[in-house]
Amino acid sequence: MSGIESKGKSPFYPDQPVPVEFFTGRGEQIEHILQRGVGQVAAGKPVTMFVEGEYGIGKSSIAAFTQRQAEMAYGLHGIYATLGTATDLQGVAEQILAATVRSGAFQPQRGERIRNWLAKFIGEQHFFGFSLNLAALKQDAPNLRLVGNLLEFLAQMIARLKDTGTHGVFLILDEINGIADDPSFAHFLKGLVDTNALSREPVPLLLMLCGVEERRWELVRRHEPVGRIFDIVTIPPMTDEEMRDFYAASFESVGMTVRKEAMAILTRYAAGFPKIMQVIGNAAYWHDRDGGVDEGDAESAILSASEEIGKKYVDEQVYQALRSTDYRAILEKIAKLSPTDMTFTKSQVEAGLTDSEKRKFGNFLQRMTRLGVIRAGDVRGQYTFILRMVRLYIWLQTAHERRLHGERDTAPTARQGNIPSIDRGI
Repeated sequence: MSGIESKGKSPFYPDQPVPVEFFTGRGEQIEHILQRGVGQVAAGKPVTMFVEGEYGIGKSSIAAFTQRQAEMAYGLHGIYATLGTATDLQGVAEQILAATVRSGAFQPQRGERIRNWLAKFIGEQHFFGFSLNLAALKQDAPNLRLVGNLLEFLAQMIARLKDTGTHGVFLILDEINGIADDPSFAHFLKGLVDTNALSREPVPLLLMLCGVEERRWELVRRHEPVGRIFDIVTIPPMTDEEMRDFYAASFESVGMTVRKEAMAILTRYAAGFPKIMQVIGNAAYWHDRDGGVDEGDAESAILSASEEIGKKYVDEQVYQALRSTDYRAILEKIAKLSPTDMTFTKSQVEAGLTDSEKRKFGNFLQRMTRLGVIRAGDVRGQYTFILRMVRLYIWLQTAHERRLHGERDTAPTARQGNIPSIDRGI
């Protein structure tokens, strides 16, 4: 293996939130969070926000970025709790407590103060950090299921950090899929906000939840009043300019350049979705051999990225069905629509099918419905993709194949209308 040249560290992070130093774009949403959320809490007013958008749109990244800004410039102490394993309030309390123990990475003085205060929850310490005392966490976490106790816990933390310039708390609850349909969680959130608002001295708390729109509506269905506590921040697909800035800055950070025609390919196929941008960018980084991403590198990256997205983000049964030769022609007709258009009509697709393909179309719709890929729309003959990653996978696969056969691709993005063909550059 000694003959293999190392390329160094890739600037792309397809499987995790973007590190704050690589964050670009989202100016409108960041300003909203900092002004109406962070700024208000720093002044003493509690705020509750819900950052929503589709899977892969960058919710976690924007949450982490604004939390870092709040820690460094506004005097808020950040706690980032992921609730992926939580299925009840006990799990929620455990994750909040564990996240608190680990908090303070960007402010070492605060972090040390927190760990001294919560020393009983720290297990074995080692060179790279420390492990958590899970037994102690499970024993004490139930106390935080009561909103009054959680607020008192946060108030005590702020008091202990006051001489470090701390004025409030920025608590993020991410990955809420497993807990959003539990009625007790919705009641917990509403109770936390209301109890704090009615306190003689409210805790300056920015409570932020991250999730898809469906999770927010699940909370509302479980407890209707919870819908009124949120300031909703919607994350749309990135613009062409934001995508170009992201790719340019990422490649430049490792001394690489991107040619104009290559940039057009990268931005077109990413369709404004940061998760897809990361996968494509990472593939282009590894395909390049001379420090300059050209059209060939970009096209190879699209092919690799489409396969990776299919294998990693699309269910195995769906993945195999979408690769079926019986359905390829039908999928190609659907893919010619905008990559960000989640809805199509039966007649819209059927118009471009051969007689043989039309005979298979009914079976295709039934199978895709059974697999949970599409569902019937509100209008007769209308269908909607349930899974964004499946929609983008179809777009990447078939669009790339059309390009290999010399066909021009003029599908628009969600926000800019028709974008120039790849041959003409940006």
